[in-house]
Amino acid sequence: MLTEAVSRTAGDVLHMKYHPAMANNEAAEGTSFDIQSVSRVGQILGLFGPHTTELTALDVAEQLGLNRTTAYRYCTSLVTAGILERGRRRGGFVLGGLMLQLGIQALGRRRVVDVAPPYLAELSTATGMTAVLSLWGARGPVVALTQEDTSRSVVVTVHPGTLLDVTASQTRVFLAHLADQHVAERVLAGLSEEQRAEMEAAIYTVRRTGSCVVGLPDGLFAAAAPVFDEEGICATLAVLGADQLAGAERRGPLVATLTRKAAELSAELGGRAEGGPVADLR
Repeated sequence: MLTEAVSRTAGDVLHMKYHPAMANNEAAEGTSFDIQSVSRVGQILGLFGPHTTELTALDVAEQLGLNRTTAYRYCTSLVTAGILERGRRRGGFVLGGLMLQLGIQALGRRRVVDVAPPYLAELSTATGMTAVLSLWGARGPVVALTQEDTSRSVVVTVHPGTLLDVTASQTRVFLAHLADQHVAERVLAGLSEEQRAEMEAAIYTVRRTGSCVVGLPDGLFAAAAPVFDEEGICATLAVLGADQLAGAERRGPLVATLTRKAAELSAELGGRAEGGPVADLR
């Protein structure tokens, strides 16, 4: 555990007779332990989201298959590090000030977040739908900005901070343009052969057409297009709506408006509308 790793003192080593092989073994074990601990911390932080802002040690233990005492030790160690804080509920934990600080710094490095709002507003007004900007996170696209069409009584939307799944239109657009093939492979690794074949066909279509339209449950749909800066794809621009709001006769003009706005945003960021390097997933 993190607390146990920190409590290991130099005095424990001084009472042991030095042997090079022993030192090498200890170094290897320590490295393995450290990697496992870092991985576990990442798993715990990954449990938080727009709809999960507070967790107990029991929640962590159940969702990650840990012993409750082990989960509690991790959580309390993360509180000490400033990564988590005590929540309002008894035994609850929430993301801490360090995560807020790092999140703000990470967003501050993404110029697209500062530049994009007017484009989202124009796209939402032009289509009568919710416009969305997403960035690539650790495990896939994460919603960064949304612009809802407030002229309608019913709004289809998504919360900032939402991690999109592998079948989302924005995920497919990212996978079509990510320069790092290993990242794309990790995302597709958990799919069945049939699902992977479907995804690869969708990715090929994105590369050919420059956009992606995906049907969602309950008669909803999403359309997405890539946004590029000077280094390659930096974000995706998307619209969310209901099929009755964009029938077959409107799909073409709607996608054309979406791709045009994505190209305009890319131009302001110094990117090429046709995109950067593309990973070959086949």
